[in-house]
Amino acid sequence: WSVQELLAFYINLYNAQTVKLIVENYPTKSIKDLDGPWTKGRARIGDRMLSLGGLENGILRKMNEPRIHFAINCASISCPKLLNEAYTASKINEQLDKVARDFINGSKNDISPDQAQLSSIFKFYPDDWKVNGKVDITGYINQFSTTKLTPKADLTYKEYNWGLNEQ
Repeated sequence: WSVQELLAFYINLYNAQTVKLIVENYPTKSIKDLDGPWTKGRARIGDRMLSLGGLENGILRKMNEPRIHFAINCASISCPKLLNEAYTASKINEQLDKVARDFINGSKNDISPDQAQLSSIFKFYPDDWKVNGKVDITGYINQFSTTKLTPKADLTYKEYNWGLNEQ
């Protein structure tokens, strides 16, 4: 499969398995209240059972595509919104750009030129935000943000809300 096909497949699989996990355990206040949400095998790929953590960290993050963090959803209030369509190989780059722009410019971040209160997603994965091969969170955000951060902008992180997003 092409990189685009793999990205679309594994993003869709992650999101579908997360929704399935919540539906099977509803009602719940948080995905974190469930037994092994990221460590138990949930998705069958051939003869292997992969966990959500395995899908994210063992497959998707190894594809060196940080926009996946805005595409996969952990069913929590602080997570990015689910896209209202399946990811497809033919549209994956446009879809990933859209979810990155929507998330960075949305309510999960407060950005002004000299300071930003960012989603903890940026803190959880500090080495993923690269520009020209170097970690540069400000430069990465500026690729998608309508408000550009100055190079010396003060960056802080919001507390992550793990409460169930029931929408």
